[in-house]
Amino acid sequence: MSLAALLIFALLLDALFGEPAWLWSRLPHPAVLMGRLVGALDRRLNTGDSRGAAGALAVVILVVSGLGAGFLLSLAGPLAEVIIAAILLAQRSLVQHVSAVSAALRSSRDEGRAAVSMIVSRDTSAMDDSAIARSAIESAAENLSDGVIAPAFWFLIGGLPGIVTYKLINTADSMIGYRTEKYEAFGRAAARLDDLMNLIPARLTALLLALAGRVTDLHGVRADAGLHRSPNAGWPEAALSRALGIALSGPRTYDGRMQDFAFVNENGRRALSDVDIDAAIAMLWRAWGLFLALCFVFVILF
Repeated sequence: MSLAALLIFALLLDALFGEPAWLWSRLPHPAVLMGRLVGALDRRLNTGDSRGAAGALAVVILVVSGLGAGFLLSLAGPLAEVIIAAILLAQRSLVQHVSAVSAALRSSRDEGRAAVSMIVSRDTSAMDDSAIARSAIESAAENLSDGVIAPAFWFLIGGLPGIVTYKLINTADSMIGYRTEKYEAFGRAAARLDDLMNLIPARLTALLLALAGRVTDLHGVRADAGLHRSPNAGWPEAALSRALGIALSGPRTYDGRMQDFAFVNENGRRALSDVDIDAAIAMLWRAWGLFLALCFVFVILF
């Protein structure tokens, strides 16, 4: 069976069941195990004067570990490949987390702040309704790329070795890929490799969202993506913002300091609510459906 066919089953399995609490309350989730490996490398290697070289070594260890673990897991056969790939995809869990923000915001602003604080790293204590909705929608766009399209893309490229390696590098970037005194040198290699591995998936995600939202101004999407502080996250945000007719990104607070980021789709509507979050969720499913259809095309053609 082709990788595209296996991916179709994995996408459907993830969409139907997501991450069942009864299972992951009893067993450590693979993402937790990956985090433990990254944490162990951080504690062991992130010392001394050669932290850049140590960070590069950590990335080599992660890549070798991902390729090796993925290869060994693939020996269990197609059914195991489908199940493991589904576990490493996150469409249903993404929708559930973003939907939780919408439901909380409908209840009260304080509940909305609490819910969105679970999925973003910025300060949420002073957010109004628009900022809460904007944060949730940005998270939806970025995580559609990082949590669904990118791992699926790398599964198509390299099977389980590809998707496991991607998830390890993405986990490392989320843990050590920061421009802080501790991680500026050590996390650089992980951050740059994560940028590289997301280069195509981020743009593919933007195209899927643009098609889902019938966005024709792809030049505008490209221009807006270039305004974003991230070389990849700006693409799905730019496409989703235009699909919904809203402005995303913009100024926000981290660690008590206001960061004056540019707006993506600056002329879009800025007064947002839970209705816009729901519209973003619908767009996530449309983009997911288009990607599923693309996998069917791969199966038919190849």
